[in-house]
This record gives sequence, C-alpha cells and structure tokens, in this order.
Amino acid sequence: MPQEPLVSIGFIAKRTGNAVSLIRYYANQEIIPSVRTPGGSRVFPRSVIRRVSFILIAQNMGYSLDEIRQLLNALPDNRTPTKDDWTSLSEVFNQRIEQRIAELTQLKSSLAGCIGCGCLSLDKCRLYNKEDNIATKGAGARFLLGDRPNL
Repeated sequence: MPQEPLVSIGFIAKRTGNAVSLIRYYANQEIIPSVRTPGGSRVFPRSVIRRVSFILIAQNMGYSLDEIRQLLNALPDNRTPTKDDWTSLSEVFNQRIEQRIAELTQLKSSLAGCIGCGCLSLDKCRLYNKEDNIATKGAGARFLLGDRPNL
C-alpha cells in the first residue's frame, strides 16, 4: 500500500480553518499523528484533516479530549474514521444525545419550581431537607439531579 502524502502544519490549519497552535496542541496531546522531518519541522498525513474535523465535531457535542482520544484509539490501526467508522461512532453519539435529552427534559419539568428543591422557602426546605441532609449525596442541585427529600 502506498504511503499517504505528508503535509505541513500550516496546510492542515488552513484546510480545517483552525490556528496552527490548535493543530500543534492536538499533536502534542497525541490525538493526531505527526512526524518530524530531518530539519525538525512537523508534518502530518493528509488524512489528519478529516481527523481534526472529527475532533471538532465531537468537541461541539460536548466530548472531552480524553473521550475523543478513547474513541479514536478504538479504531483499528489508530486510523482516521471512515464512513463505516462514522456509522458506529454515530451510535455512541446518539446514545449520548438521548441521555442528554432525558436530562434536559428532567430539568425542564423541574424548572416549574426553583433551582434546588422548588420551594423557594427556607421554612419549607427545612421540612424536606432537615439540616441539609441532602448534601450528603453530593454537591449541586440534588433534587434536580433526581435525589428526593428525606421525609
């Protein structure tokens, strides 16, 4: 199989519409492959353009770089996602989207009250959450996260 052509970091940045510093960061994080020329310049397989696009799409969907790295590392030979790979990865993304929709639906229904327990009353909160017992379940608006008052 012929070796893929190598291109400059500037070429990758221009084709993806991103700063050279972002491409360098992805390379330093080992999310995209690069090689050094004898002169010390960094060059990339041309397919990195698609890989960077995938990274940006996944980041826009709320995935962290660590999660993106795991998804990409799961591909055979650490390759750039193909159309078939994208189909498989889309299933993973769809699961995340469905989970997020469920969380947002829960949040939407909870907003009829207030942030927290929904009562906006310290007196009533003392009835449902005496001595702030719900805090033992963690930080944040625990009732919005699905916890229930200790009655």
